[in-house]
Amino acid sequence: MITRRGVLNAILLLVLLATFALNVAVRPDLTRPNLEYFPNMAHSPRYNAFAANPNFPDGKTLQAPPEGSIPRGFLPIHYSATPQDALLAGEELLQPLPANDPVALERGAAVFKNFCQECHGPAGKGDGPVALRGFPPPPPLAADHAVKMKDGQLFHILSYGQGNMPSYASQLSRQDRWRAILYVRTLQQRAPAAASPPVVAGKGAQP
Repeated sequence: MITRRGVLNAILLLVLLATFALNVAVRPDLTRPNLEYFPNMAHSPRYNAFAANPNFPDGKTLQAPPEGSIPRGFLPIHYSATPQDALLAGEELLQPLPANDPVALERGAAVFKNFCQECHGPAGKGDGPVALRGFPPPPPLAADHAVKMKDGQLFHILSYGQGNMPSYASQLSRQDRWRAILYVRTLQQRAPAAASPPVVAGKGAQP
């Protein structure tokens, strides 16, 4: 007696065999190129960045970005270069990297060596070669006021500068600034506590 399941299995087997037969029958000829339905898209003309281009009203290939667009990797920071906004950044910005990330710490050490060590010194004592040659030395990074600064405030200082310290936003990516801060925290943990120097009126202390 043929059951419904047996009939269904027979139908499925026939479908499978038919599919296999169609696959063999319509197998493509690998010696012939595929059909191009839109050859203008497959072989569109190219223009160099500074070459003339008739496709745009101004005749230029390189077009200005739309107003309000943000370059990839350069997200804006909505603060101003003021002490008040530095404190605000300390409250609002959080360190996105884990403190025990060895890759981030290694990169942070390289950033510190290349961009910070000249003034702050290898251990962050403010005894870098620039400071030893007459430039006003920065306070030690292990000073009490620097240790108590929040990561967001340090990020603001790296981004906008403070006192004699310039902005490093154009030299360091956002991630590298955070990595440098991560490494500075390790220097502070290794260094003995140092007293904070007096702040000169009109100038904020720099980290």
